[in-house]
Amino acid sequence: MATPTYTNELIHETSPYLLQHAHNPVNWLPWGEQALQLAKQENKLILISVGYAACHWCHVMAHESFEDPEVAQAMNQHFVCIKVDREERPDVDQLYMTAVQLMTQRGGWPLNAIALPDGRPIWGGTYFQKEVWTNALLQIHAYHQQNPEKTAEYAERLSQGIQESSLLPILKESETLSISQLEQAVNRWKSSFDKQEGGHRGAPKFMLPNNLQFLLRWAHQTHDNDTLKYVETSLNKMAWGGIFGQIGGGFARYSTDSSWKVPHFEKMLYDNGQLLQIYAQAFQKTGNELYQEVIEQTVGFLKRELLSPENGFYSSLDADSEGEEGKFYVWQKRELQELLNGDWPLFSAYYQVNENGHWEDGNYILLRKTSDEDFAQQHQLEVPELKKRVTNWRNQLLNVRAKRIRPGLDDKILTSWNALTLSGLLAAYRALGVKEYLDFAEQNARFLQQNLQNSDGSIHHSFKNGISKIDGFLEDYAFLTQAWLDFYETTGAEEWLISAQKLTDYTLRHFFDQEKGFFYFTGDEQTDLLHRNIEIHDNVTPASNSVMANNLFRLGHHLGQNQLLKTAEQMLEKLANDFSHYPSGFSNWMNLAINFVQPYFEVAISGSEASKKLQEIQASYLPNCLFSASATESRLPLLNNRWSDKTTRLFVCQDKACQSPTEEVAIALQQIEGS
Repeated sequence: MATPTYTNELIHETSPYLLQHAHNPVNWLPWGEQALQLAKQENKLILISVGYAACHWCHVMAHESFEDPEVAQAMNQHFVCIKVDREERPDVDQLYMTAVQLMTQRGGWPLNAIALPDGRPIWGGTYFQKEVWTNALLQIHAYHQQNPEKTAEYAERLSQGIQESSLLPILKESETLSISQLEQAVNRWKSSFDKQEGGHRGAPKFMLPNNLQFLLRWAHQTHDNDTLKYVETSLNKMAWGGIFGQIGGGFARYSTDSSWKVPHFEKMLYDNGQLLQIYAQAFQKTGNELYQEVIEQTVGFLKRELLSPENGFYSSLDADSEGEEGKFYVWQKRELQELLNGDWPLFSAYYQVNENGHWEDGNYILLRKTSDEDFAQQHQLEVPELKKRVTNWRNQLLNVRAKRIRPGLDDKILTSWNALTLSGLLAAYRALGVKEYLDFAEQNARFLQQNLQNSDGSIHHSFKNGISKIDGFLEDYAFLTQAWLDFYETTGAEEWLISAQKLTDYTLRHFFDQEKGFFYFTGDEQTDLLHRNIEIHDNVTPASNSVMANNLFRLGHHLGQNQLLKTAEQMLEKLANDFSHYPSGFSNWMNLAINFVQPYFEVAISGSEASKKLQEIQASYLPNCLFSASATESRLPLLNNRWSDKTTRLFVCQDKACQSPTEEVAIALQQIEGS
């Protein structure tokens, strides 16, 4: 193997993204005190370039600019150059993304920013062509040399803007929650629904699972059939589209078009973990077998493609293989004809190997246009026979695809994304009752406990090659607490509730600002950032503050701690006025709000058959319930003095008042649904 011409400090990192740049001619440094001190010592501007391993345009810019010795010379001469993996350091990404959005009104990755030696940003953007990039760097350097005072003044104004951008929502007066606030938000939201294809109107289309979760719950609790139909349309079209791996499962990050046909082929753990949960909930609500199949294929994808030997989940799969986007996933017509022989006519109709599925250069993206039931009827087939054929086709093509050169794998393991996936697996278990899913979830949970949690209650953000590193961010604490609560409510095992309580206690001590009433994204012991950001808006994952508010609400009920409930309510009230202005950015907040303005139930199950009855009742879609169950005596507030050695009873309670205990799950369901 030839010795690389260039090697920089990134060679000592574990992040696959940073290692991709370790042999650039750019003298990259990782984010940290060394790089920041060097900039101050040499009085150089800092160039911060942020991306991630599965980012297509990050690769393009790297090839065009960062691998070019002439471009690298300009970068090295005038700047201290820092490479950042946004998935390892979401806090750094947030800071400079906010700056770029304030400067340019847009953002994305690759994210490139230039800052003063103290880290305050002065310029930025996303992807730049080589000539544009080089010219910009030279101009900024020259301007700063000639106008240092003006540059510093601009940096100060921008720095203030960054601080204020995270404070705006929480400076408003609190207001009382009401159902009308949610109604206004949903009604305004409906104007952006794509009722034909699902998702938001236009392109590109992102799946936004937490949006669909709230809307499914809203439809269920308010009997809004139009919204329910919209959610089902979204889930159906996503499952039928090219965005879902028809061969091998797994969802891509987003669709580049308005009909879910052509994905941006990278596959992210956080999407698939969250989508497991919404498809599980939709199956509970509708019984649609398509949703069960999506769950089964997505779990299969996670096991086959993203599971580490230690039972952690890797972060993502690249969009590219052999230098081409999507090459691993698309098919040529002749290749399929030779593989399928006599089944070709039926296969091509089922997977739209026609003008609908054609993409580019003779490649086809496999996708569907209708349900199995409708397709079977159109082709005079019985549904079981069609499903058998489809399974055979998938297995056959999966075996062929396995011989192709695979996309790049980002094999770092992130606490936050693993926790989201853990919650998804538990939701799949509750919906389908498949013990394998619960076992799979527990293996992942034990991995997280043993490798990412510390004895003092803190957690690490990232794990690779046996090394846990980077202090956890609020998203890690929030999603892991949520996962432990999910585990407790799914199994009744109190160790998970205790773990959730310990994590919450640590988070309140180190992340919560009593004056502002919200959590910072970074802990109070972190010192390498200019500002501590407060993450408010729900996006492709829910905001860490909205997750913590939901956690406080649930934990407050389980532990009987009114202060936790009050804190959650106060966080919510400060944002309630924003719901109708930007509903998709507050969906997880509204998921909490509906608990205060609609009936919400505590379901306690006590007795020797508690596990069996817990599994039975949780097969139903009950988004306005939390569960506490024990086969033995328990002193937890919801279970205290409710155990009997003679029978197993279910207690349905609301606002500290309980209905008559019952031994029948069906009666408990009537008590919930009839209220």
